[in-house]
Amino acid sequence: MKTVFKSAFDSSRRASPRIAASVYAIFFAAFAALLLLVSSSRAESLWNAAGVSGRSMFADRKAAGRGDILTIVVSESAVAQSSQNKKSTRESTLQDALTKFIYPGLGTHKGQLPGMGATGATSYSGGGDVSNSQSLSARAAVLVTDVLPNGNLVIEGVRVVTFSGETQYVVLRGLVRPDDIARDNSVVSTNIADARVEFYAEGALTDAQKRGWLTKVYEKLRPL
Repeated sequence: MKTVFKSAFDSSRRASPRIAASVYAIFFAAFAALLLLVSSSRAESLWNAAGVSGRSMFADRKAAGRGDILTIVVSESAVAQSSQNKKSTRESTLQDALTKFIYPGLGTHKGQLPGMGATGATSYSGGGDVSNSQSLSARAAVLVTDVLPNGNLVIEGVRVVTFSGETQYVVLRGLVRPDDIARDNSVVSTNIADARVEFYAEGALTDAQKRGWLTKVYEKLRPL
């Protein structure tokens, strides 16, 4: 009987190292699988973030897609000068007289035959000078409304400023190349293609600078 128990005890002692080794192997395998799962999930999240923005984490934040905001630096100036002079002169002289008629004394008046003479002259002189200079400086944020197949950005934005009852509007539209966007996410208005820059105001001050409708009608109808 003792021999049987001893053999069973020896068998269990010989089997225990194998069981421990199996437990350690299963533990390390589970730990390695957990690390692999965590690292893959992190790598996937970073890849998705890069895919959404389309830029590296070290790149400058520039407008590149629909819905992005871009700052426009408006710097527009226009100068127009024109000078025109016109002068016209015309002179005409007409003299006509009868020196001999069919019968002597026929058709005469106090012994003289009829005659005709005329002299005319016209002169016109006119001229005009036009000189106009305009400049506009402002900063406004616009929205990227579309991206063309070639990568150019379609922008549009409106800036409204109200002060003391006077409202000023700045309307910007056009096309922007991504290469023209500066590192601070701004672009100069002179680099905008098909640009449409509108600046106008509404209010009592603006209305006071306009002519009345009766004055406009009078200037249209007056002859001089």
